[in-house]
Amino acid sequence: MSLHDDAVLVLKEYGDQEELRQAYLDHLQTHPDGMWKACAAGHVTASALVVDPENGRVLLTLHRKLRMWLQMGGHCEPGDPTLEAAALREATEESGIAGLVLLPGGPVRLDRHPIPPPCHCHFDVQYAVLAPRGAEHAISDESLDVRWFGYDEVAGVADESVVRLLEATRARL
Repeated sequence: MSLHDDAVLVLKEYGDQEELRQAYLDHLQTHPDGMWKACAAGHVTASALVVDPENGRVLLTLHRKLRMWLQMGGHCEPGDPTLEAAALREATEESGIAGLVLLPGGPVRLDRHPIPPPCHCHFDVQYAVLAPRGAEHAISDESLDVRWFGYDEVAGVADESVVRLLEATRARL
């Protein structure tokens, strides 16, 4: 199964945000290259919120280009077999944490947002991953900083999309 096919299957099974979910499916139907950064009309991305539920905190990255505190994530790559694998790869690369585990149940949220050119639009499929006890993080080349924030601190540093992702993740926990 191709990554495009996996994305369509994941989105068809996703049971929330109906109008936005359909927009993602329409995009992929219209754009066979809609999984890749080269798609000028926008492309599907995969992200994951790194969560430490035991200590009530999340790990956010200060994105180098956007200069915003965000969850880990980014572009799908040809070697990614599934959207889940892409989200887990991105979270591992950007956090430096080995042993992350996807929160069961598939995507937590969808978030479509504009991005500065050349990307234009991301159709982000958002997951959550659980950090192992005592996880040590590192700053990647894509980040200016990586830091743990208590659940109650997130609204003060991140935008509404991250706050909504945290709320949906906490509801699933």
